[in-house]
Amino acid sequence: MTDSYADPAALVSTDWAADHTTDPSVVIVEVNTDLESAYRLGHVPRALGWGLHADLEDQVRRDVPGVRQMQELLSRSGIRKSSTVVLYGDGNNRSATWGFWVLKYYRHPDVRIMNGGRAKWLLEGKPLSKVSRVVSPVDYPISAPDKSLRAMKDYVVESHRRPGVKLLDTRTIEEYTGDMTSAPGTPQPDIYRKGRIPGAVHVPWDDGSAEDGTFKPAADLAALYAGQGLEQSDEIIPYCRLGVRASYSWFVLKYLLGFERVKNYDGSWTEWGNSAGVPIETGTGPRG
Repeated sequence: MTDSYADPAALVSTDWAADHTTDPSVVIVEVNTDLESAYRLGHVPRALGWGLHADLEDQVRRDVPGVRQMQELLSRSGIRKSSTVVLYGDGNNRSATWGFWVLKYYRHPDVRIMNGGRAKWLLEGKPLSKVSRVVSPVDYPISAPDKSLRAMKDYVVESHRRPGVKLLDTRTIEEYTGDMTSAPGTPQPDIYRKGRIPGAVHVPWDDGSAEDGTFKPAADLAALYAGQGLEQSDEIIPYCRLGVRASYSWFVLKYLLGFERVKNYDGSWTEWGNSAGVPIETGTGPRG
């Protein structure tokens, strides 16, 4: 990939993925919100399928997978500590960046995103397979989470007005202004309050995507965030409604632009909007 990104090794091309489908050191995974609607109708040959909400969320609490759940997922997927895990997904790869964030939270060393995801693979007419990959389970020694990658609500409450900390709202303008609780055209969940965290700047996550689903060039991405006053010295806390769209912006900032202090607030608006005692803003705001 282009050397203009801060960490070009975090991305692989669709051609690279196609050339490594039989490489035993590489595990390719499609992360999808609905495996029935995409993965099982055809996927990258020999790719595994992970359900975004089934495999990469705790099934009891609204939380990331616990240690045991994550260990079981990686073990049954045949993933070793030495494996290169390549993720791709639907929706311009936002599901893949969520998987990337969760794997990095549990300190897997080598995780990459297939640039352009499922959309680009299909656009290029590359072959699809309906055969699910069969793997032998392995022992995966899970690591303690890297909590520096995650912002919890109490941390956001304490930090969001601190100089040098920037809250980044990655949702649509309708959500940012408080007109909707979810993106237009999607179900509107019953969140108690609409709006945004006070002082948050607004850069929709998908402003970082090109028409073919790939990430925009580094110069364009840098200009996008600089235009909203974000600086390399800042601590950036992206959020959305569930943390998934925010993980896309987290990946762009940390791995493509080299921002050193970026924490995903995965509680996001679902938690903040339903919490007592925390402030909100509505309307367009100074940066809306």
